[in-house]
Amino acid sequence: MDLRGKRASVVGLAREGTDLARYLVSEGARVLVNDARPASELADRIAQLADLDIDLVLGGHPFGSTLDADVLFVSPGVPPELPLLQEAARRHIPVSSATHLLFERCPAPIVGITGSSGKTTTTTLVGRIFERAGRRTFVGGNIGVPMLGRLSEIGPDDWVVLELSSFQLEPLDVSPQIAAVTNITPNHLDRHPSMEAYTAAKAQIVNHQRPTDWAVLNADDPGSAGLRPPGRVVRFSLQRPVEGTFLDGDALLLQREGCREVICRRADLHLPGLHNVANVLTACAIASVAGIGSDAMRAGCLDFMGVAHRLELVADSNGVRYVNDSIATAPERSMAALAALHGTPILLLAGGRDKHLPMEEWGRMIAESTRALLLFGEAAPLVERAALAAGLSADRIHQAGTVSQAVELASRLAQPGDVVLLSPGGTSYDQYQDFEERGADFRAAVSALTASGTVARA
Repeated sequence: MDLRGKRASVVGLAREGTDLARYLVSEGARVLVNDARPASELADRIAQLADLDIDLVLGGHPFGSTLDADVLFVSPGVPPELPLLQEAARRHIPVSSATHLLFERCPAPIVGITGSSGKTTTTTLVGRIFERAGRRTFVGGNIGVPMLGRLSEIGPDDWVVLELSSFQLEPLDVSPQIAAVTNITPNHLDRHPSMEAYTAAKAQIVNHQRPTDWAVLNADDPGSAGLRPPGRVVRFSLQRPVEGTFLDGDALLLQREGCREVICRRADLHLPGLHNVANVLTACAIASVAGIGSDAMRAGCLDFMGVAHRLELVADSNGVRYVNDSIATAPERSMAALAALHGTPILLLAGGRDKHLPMEEWGRMIAESTRALLLFGEAAPLVERAALAAGLSADRIHQAGTVSQAVELASRLAQPGDVVLLSPGGTSYDQYQDFEERGADFRAAVSALTASGTVARA
């Protein structure tokens, strides 16, 4: 689409919407931005657009000027059942997204990575491996800096590695040349009407591939393994040999076209937990179909220390570690953190906003592996109910209200050998803009204790 002179409405002024609005203006479009939130809640975003000639319609989704458009660009968090979008469909106004526009205009091959868990670590590690292989690589999408604003820097010999959420994938009719699905388990059921709808959204990452494209699937996960890509497939597994990558004892192996070689040893990885071994296997399988050899895989994996807000050690004092796992926005992710720290007494900080996901198994794991449960946010009563039902005694449950209050209380309860773990199991949207802001609040609370002499930084 030639955007020059086109009337383009952007619905949703989050990080991606802000980047999109700037890009559309740079392409000569006449841009209107619409968001249900009032200007008082969008001050930072509005300031980022202050130098541009953009119309703002805030505080609701009126049809009027928003639908006086040649094309509507919808941000990922906007539900498709929104009346504004239903009316746009009735009027036959074309609807697109920043992700779709990126796929249309990106001159470089795209690697897309999705999954219910593990996609952030995997995406970041893929970028690291590609760089170790000497490839100029841009990493973004659902993490980091949105990509539209960087299109002018990207050439046909570069690579783009994107983390893609179900929200970004749901409306797409295009798929990346290399697509990976770490797993598909219940998630975002507060936004998707059913597990089937959520799975269908995830499947968009492979549905539109060409026969020469590659899909990397999880042989151990029914959701991922059950997909039927139209292109070529390799797999990864923690349980058995596959064409792709797999774990054999302590060795991470690459097997392609009858050749087998060791990538590295599990003991040499800096990332804790079996779930992170799966992430490494995924990244190496992706690298293999991109034509990258095991030496670069090994180098990228062995110097990779993880990503921010994912089992991130923030501080250590007198044998008490403070660990930030704010990215754990679902019970399954929190369970992975608890499993990674198995055998260590844990003071778990949990809560946030409920995603309408089952909590029974998480409750059992909390009862079995935590010394104390400190709760905050809207979902606090739900997490408490699940933990109590699983047998956690009421005297080990503490209502903290906020993350910072939970940190302060945990610092008083903690003993040498304990881990104070922020692994919420819910989204951040009840109290924060995103999980990164929540993790930053955790860091700040720990830092405040550091300044007071209560804990020392790691």
